[in-house]
Amino acid sequence: MNSDFDVVVAGGGPVGLLLACELRLGGASVVVVERRTEVDRTIKAGSINTSTAEAFYRRGMLPALAGVQQRSVERFQAFVREQRPGTTTRAAGQPPRTPATFAGHFAGIMLSGGLLDATDPDFVNAGPARDVSLVPQQEIERLLAERARELGVEVRSGTELTGFDADDGGVEVRVARVADGLGEVVRADWLVGCDGGRSTVRKLAGFAFPGTDPQITGHQALVEMAGSQALRPGWNHTDTGMYVHGPMPGRILTVEFDGPPADREAAVTAEELQASLRHVSGAEVTITGVRTATRFTDNARQAAGYRAGRVLLAGDAAHVHSPFGGQGLNLGIGDAMNLGWKLAAVVRGRAPEGLLDSYTAERHPIGAWVLDWTRAQIALMRPEPQARALRDVVAELAGSVAGTTYFAKKISGVSHRYDLPGSHPLVGRSAPDLAFTDGTRLADLLHDGRALLLDLADDARLRAHAQGYGERVRVVTAACPGRPEPAGLLVRPDGIVAWAADDGDGLASALSRWFGRDGG
Repeated sequence: MNSDFDVVVAGGGPVGLLLACELRLGGASVVVVERRTEVDRTIKAGSINTSTAEAFYRRGMLPALAGVQQRSVERFQAFVREQRPGTTTRAAGQPPRTPATFAGHFAGIMLSGGLLDATDPDFVNAGPARDVSLVPQQEIERLLAERARELGVEVRSGTELTGFDADDGGVEVRVARVADGLGEVVRADWLVGCDGGRSTVRKLAGFAFPGTDPQITGHQALVEMAGSQALRPGWNHTDTGMYVHGPMPGRILTVEFDGPPADREAAVTAEELQASLRHVSGAEVTITGVRTATRFTDNARQAAGYRAGRVLLAGDAAHVHSPFGGQGLNLGIGDAMNLGWKLAAVVRGRAPEGLLDSYTAERHPIGAWVLDWTRAQIALMRPEPQARALRDVVAELAGSVAGTTYFAKKISGVSHRYDLPGSHPLVGRSAPDLAFTDGTRLADLLHDGRALLLDLADDARLRAHAQGYGERVRVVTAACPGRPEPAGLLVRPDGIVAWAADDGDGLASALSRWFGRDGG
């Protein structure tokens, strides 16, 4: 098949855009089809975890995220002032007060940053990325759209996928303009569905999507309201459900445990939000305006596999779950980082198609863990005596240094490890952000999306193994006195350590496994 593009990405949200950027870094031609014409302003995730911050850091985008976080902090401070009218404004030249450190939550049980063991190696290894988290999903999408334009990604806004035919030779994708229905066929070698939880690609390709049915109805919104002083800020469990007020002015979230919504597709109205908020809070709050609102459930499902021939899935197209813990966006970003460089290598003939099998093998277990992590939170939040008793036990455990650190590591993603060959404890983990004597850090060496062979012992034998791999593997000799071990690291383009050792044993095998045998 003569292809118009190497890859068609269906869906131009954060996952689809990041995947497209990673494909372009790897040399693939890509087109993104997205039915929306602007960033979705519906309220969604308000923060990212450390693994996601690392991904952006390794592509040189951490300063942009830090700028967004500063604006988020200012909105939080405005909410605090609203809740405490007597709070005085700071004098000119006085630095803003930093909010109390927050390490996340589990089922609404707050984790105090003061109890976090910041010396834990998993947090230390993340470098500056560990300090960035308060970045809303809309801002992630905006930054990725800018990066996609810079990299030359073609994004066809206002266009949706309507069907496709796939065989061993490629994919013929049928797309149509939303405005007038005018259609065309786009030919590509591969199709990736990043088109959300109700993925058209997943359904048409016939992916099995097993899981558990929804039992709750949730709402999240930014509203104008009267009587908000009767609402307690933060997470609140009641006899009729749960609600959240904050951490920005007008933001509310409610959860009712009496079944899923009768009509998930219906528009969310002010009357519906008001009834839900009054029901779970007991407060006579009046919703006077709705800026943005969404309805959610705890439907939890995962595709049995992430690849069917020439069709792959990523993000919510591959897995859906409740939003508790804020794992959805982070899980999708991890999918895109894992798949992007692999698919680009296959497209460019630098790796066999079998490399793509490692995508499902590595990412499916992480997705399954996230589904169970969210299910456990639903069980703890139920307004029942048994759940309350269990919540008290978990809260006591979370109130210790060990407990807070455990939950924070899970939420932040720093404890995840892929099951890769090799006995060194770093193998399969996110690469430590080593600081070198020349002032650079490991993340600085990954901006171009290539693999990195890092020689920390100035050992010509290590560097010799990379001969023949050309531009695919960047070889750098550096000194890192603070970390005398190991002698070398092989870091994949997604920032995962593929090999680490005190000598060259196993390096040749790792290079051929991930980047082609004998440099081929």
